[in-house]
Amino acid sequence: MPRQTDVPLEPSHLSSTAMEQLRKGLLGDVILPGDPGYDQARAVWNGAIDKRPAAIVYCATPEDVVHAVAFARSHGFLVAIRSGGHNVAGLSVCDYGMVIDLSRMKKIVVDPERRIARAEAGVNLGEFDAATQAFGLATTMGVNSDTGIAGLTLGGGFGKLGRKHGLSCDNLIAAEIVTADGRLLQTSAGEHPELFWALRGGGGNFGIVTAFEYRLHALGPALLVGSVLYAYDQAREAMRFYHEFSRDAPDEASVDAALVTLPSGDFAFSISACYIGSPEAGEPVIAPLMKFGSPIESRLQAVPYLQIQSAGDSLFPRGRRYYWKAQFLREISDGAIDALLHTYARAPNRYSLLVFQQVGGAIARVPASHSPYGNRDAALDCFPVAIWDDPADDEANMRWARDLWNAVRPFSTGGVYANNLGDEGDERVREAYGGNYARLAAIKKQYDPTNFFRLNQNIRPA
Repeated sequence: MPRQTDVPLEPSHLSSTAMEQLRKGLLGDVILPGDPGYDQARAVWNGAIDKRPAAIVYCATPEDVVHAVAFARSHGFLVAIRSGGHNVAGLSVCDYGMVIDLSRMKKIVVDPERRIARAEAGVNLGEFDAATQAFGLATTMGVNSDTGIAGLTLGGGFGKLGRKHGLSCDNLIAAEIVTADGRLLQTSAGEHPELFWALRGGGGNFGIVTAFEYRLHALGPALLVGSVLYAYDQAREAMRFYHEFSRDAPDEASVDAALVTLPSGDFAFSISACYIGSPEAGEPVIAPLMKFGSPIESRLQAVPYLQIQSAGDSLFPRGRRYYWKAQFLREISDGAIDALLHTYARAPNRYSLLVFQQVGGAIARVPASHSPYGNRDAALDCFPVAIWDDPADDEANMRWARDLWNAVRPFSTGGVYANNLGDEGDERVREAYGGNYARLAAIKKQYDPTNFFRLNQNIRPA
């Protein structure tokens, strides 16, 4: 079998006969350079990513994935795996190589009696939430409805339900995967348990997961949400309050915050609390937030869960340019507040954000060795998000995000959420997994000894 190299093949190296062989073995489609729709097919969520693969394979079945993997290996292709395409670094697409795309694999089956859902890898968060909410059920999913469940779950999976019910990967009970040698395996705690352990947070390093089976929880249809917005001259005290309020909140409360720029150009600080339970039970929990300070805007209401889950869509539309750097905090110290307020004020445009995403709760009570996710002792994920449109503004926006990240770095735990990593090198990948990295590297050696699946937050074979 030809050795996979780090030099991708150019399209001209592949004959029309080879491409016909690829097409014949598929129920799905192949899009090549020059085909109608090629530019649309190669686009991903982050508009700053502009890569030109030699082939985009839209798989319709797990057998299509097996065929695509075999073809890629036999022709020495660099391979990118795409479901939702939301990776900020654009790792779900590549120059000259093959994109194996699962976005058309949309089957989802909900068993309301057993409270289990089985979803193929092309399902996005909005589709999953709609299917499970039809039965008054849900599990932890992210904050942007067109994010793919696959990448989210494989990297851990933050969401509003995390503090109550754990990460997406904590609710994963089985998975179907195509390995680098072309096997289609069923994994769970009882089948290929080491591989299943690695899938619950270890990213796309071990194969192409084609279906996920999740544990579900009773929820909704509406949850209580309280939100407040403070002018920048109140941001320091509001941030201190946020730290205390979120630190003391019960598991049922998910409390996020952000430094934002208003349409007027003024800076502000927002806090949003969501109660995972009945709205009546949530009122006394959220009441201190609604009473603090003198917000310029406040709102307390019961909001349909599906609306909560899509609330971030308008902030992060597909096709804009994005860049961020993330790190975990255990607290928001006065030093961190000073650094944040000073550096955020240099935001290059009104779309940029500094986000606090709360973790802890049930997430923190799972032993660190239970899954690859290695930063369970963190309280908050903190990251600047640069958002812009003009390529001429790339450097200014990325520099601002890096400066803000560097300003907060002395106050961080040193850890990072794998799903929020950009192209930041091996050391940062190790910081995502901590003491679990060596076990992951050993499993990688067993299931992917040649590092065939390496366009990811890569764990090199031991």
